[in-house]
Amino acid sequence: MSDGTTIEWTDATWNPITGCSVVSPGCTNCYAMKLAGTRLKHHESRSGLTKESKSGPVWTGEVRFNEQWLEQPLRWTKPRMIFVCAHGDLFAEGVPDEWIDQVFAVMALAPQHTFQVLTKRPERMREYLTAASRQSDIAAAGVCIGQSPSHQFLMRSESWPLPNVWLGVSVEDQKRADERIPILLDTPAAIRWISAEPLLGPVDISRWTASAKVTCKKCSHDFWLHDANPCQHEDYGGGWTLACPICGGCRCKRAWTAADERTVAFEPPQDWIDRKVGRFDKVHPTIEIKSLIDWVVAGGESGPGARPMHPDWARSLRDQCKAAAVPFLFKQWGEWWEVGSEMRDENGKHLVVDADSHEASELWDEHFDCLITHDGRRFTPETLPEDTLGRLMSRIGKRAAGRLLDGIEHDAFPVTGR
Repeated sequence: MSDGTTIEWTDATWNPITGCSVVSPGCTNCYAMKLAGTRLKHHESRSGLTKESKSGPVWTGEVRFNEQWLEQPLRWTKPRMIFVCAHGDLFAEGVPDEWIDQVFAVMALAPQHTFQVLTKRPERMREYLTAASRQSDIAAAGVCIGQSPSHQFLMRSESWPLPNVWLGVSVEDQKRADERIPILLDTPAAIRWISAEPLLGPVDISRWTASAKVTCKKCSHDFWLHDANPCQHEDYGGGWTLACPICGGCRCKRAWTAADERTVAFEPPQDWIDRKVGRFDKVHPTIEIKSLIDWVVAGGESGPGARPMHPDWARSLRDQCKAAAVPFLFKQWGEWWEVGSEMRDENGKHLVVDADSHEASELWDEHFDCLITHDGRRFTPETLPEDTLGRLMSRIGKRAAGRLLDGIEHDAFPVTGR
């Protein structure tokens, strides 16, 4: 735990719970896992949480409640952003609800802070936060914690979901994005965010960056506009209006009602509405179109064994966020950096260098470089398949690689009404 951290998107870390298990490719080179099995392996908060393997320390799945650190945020009076369970997962399989209740109680009792929760287990997070008794359980846990004037607010319904708690999921590739983001969106939260770090593949989040939730009065199902089908009735525009993906209901102008529970985050341009929604918004102007994701953090991997990030993966997320007015923070390149990133053609686009060319041979360093394709495969100039494009990456270290994306530092955060 640290009041002060080098993590670019937070101010402090808080580890009331440590320990975890490997659940997806993003866990392979986990910094917290390696640290728990090396420098901190004899510390009471980490001892026994990892085991040795051929690739180094690996989480055992055991978790630990560090009660000595539980009330630390209550002693920090200056407001700050706090990364919760930076060396574990608050919603890991072995963590009892009672531990999570105490963590949420502290967050409720410290409204001056912003708590950033990040998990790879959104199913558990949703189950926990939608339980009928959750507020009363948290309030009961908070009674015995510290002395705070905020105790009186623990049971107030208008304080739920907690306005100072941001809930996020890790999405290192498209598979994890498709699995985790919909569950995050189905979880009550003041701010919902995603961390695409380490970014291990291209990720398209456009279906979640602007949409609205509606109810079909024909079958009573709720669904997001981005899941709707085009209307097939030629006498009513044929494809210009939308149809319920469950029952196909579409013709009645009163067949839909707005059911989005949150505030409009931005006003999309008219051409976006025309392209995405057709004439639906003109028939029902009360439907709110908004970003379902409030913040995106992206970055490459650092540390021993770090895998390179194709530059266009980060650029794509940046551009998707810009198009939808979603705050974007580029955390780091990681160990690898794009060689020749400043090389552009006459149109300002990144210059493509033939792997067999003289220019490529001058840039190539066999000890530090690799060619990475858009789908994440790595090659040398000799092994790169014909007619396959690879971006030249060099392992120069996190500090040297920096965090500028096309010469710009992206440091945007969500704007909250707190």
